[in-house]
Amino acid sequence: MKTCLITGGCGFIGSTLINRLLGRGGIKVINLDLLTYAGDIDNLGEAESDPNYVFAQADIVDTETVESIFENYDIDAVINFAAETHLDRSVKNPVIFGRTNSIGALNVLNVAKRAWEGKGGFKKGAVFIQISTDEVYGALGPTGLFLEGSSIDPRSPYSASKASADVFVQAYGSTYRMPVVIARCSSCYGPKQHREKLVPSLALSALDRKPVQVYGEGLQSRDWIYVDDLCEAIEAIMDSGKANEIYNIGANAEISYKDLVYFIIGRVRPGEENDLVLHSPERRGYWRRFAVDTSKITKELGWTAKTPFSDGFDRTLEWLERSRHRI
Repeated sequence: MKTCLITGGCGFIGSTLINRLLGRGGIKVINLDLLTYAGDIDNLGEAESDPNYVFAQADIVDTETVESIFENYDIDAVINFAAETHLDRSVKNPVIFGRTNSIGALNVLNVAKRAWEGKGGFKKGAVFIQISTDEVYGALGPTGLFLEGSSIDPRSPYSASKASADVFVQAYGSTYRMPVVIARCSSCYGPKQHREKLVPSLALSALDRKPVQVYGEGLQSRDWIYVDDLCEAIEAIMDSGKANEIYNIGANAEISYKDLVYFIIGRVRPGEENDLVLHSPERRGYWRRFAVDTSKITKELGWTAKTPFSDGFDRTLEWLERSRHRI
């Protein structure tokens, strides 16, 4: 049986992946999560009774705890989700982002290296998967896509902290020949996502009939991927990905901020779009476009995103309507 250590597994993406892996069978999952504001133990309510699921509450910078997990379990794969991810929070308190996203990732990476490294090389089949973001590439102009070989050019404390972790991961692959993979993901949405994130925050504002600001022409653009599609891509990387590679993960579903706002309000409160949208002057430095070329993961691993944004949003909205008073 393969044993997988997932850090940050109580977040909405990590918990979705854990439930998928346990549903596959034949995989033991160790979930290491500090349970900060963004982690919810209830996301894994059904997993608690599964004999192949183990939860450990701890910080990924806690070397002793991470070492004890490798001592107690024969870990075959590490998937590092654990991260501070909110851009505005990174601007207000960048040190926390550096501590968790960079130093924390390095700590888990280093413990895994020591546990897997032997005289004959690294443990057969072992892999360390770093979950990164398309934001490490910087920002695109009005055309083009980021490739895996594109230079990184982080523009925020959040993306800088993630880029730092990526560089450490690549360095361990080059210096020690450690089997590592980096997955750079587009903006993700879906059920169980924290309410401060863009898609749920817009949907909740519409449900509560609260106005939403659109700055300037609202051309800020993101590629949105549904959480199950993203987790399927990560599973494909874990099962068949090549060591020391980078894979871009996206849905080829770019949506401008303005179109996203009008779509969500129109879905939640049809006919009320003009009442709930407020237009304000453009903010300096706010225009950004992020989009990745996913042809590599499609060609090498046969993965493509399957969920249209409208379908994924409807599933997300259904969950928000059920859960809005407790999240």
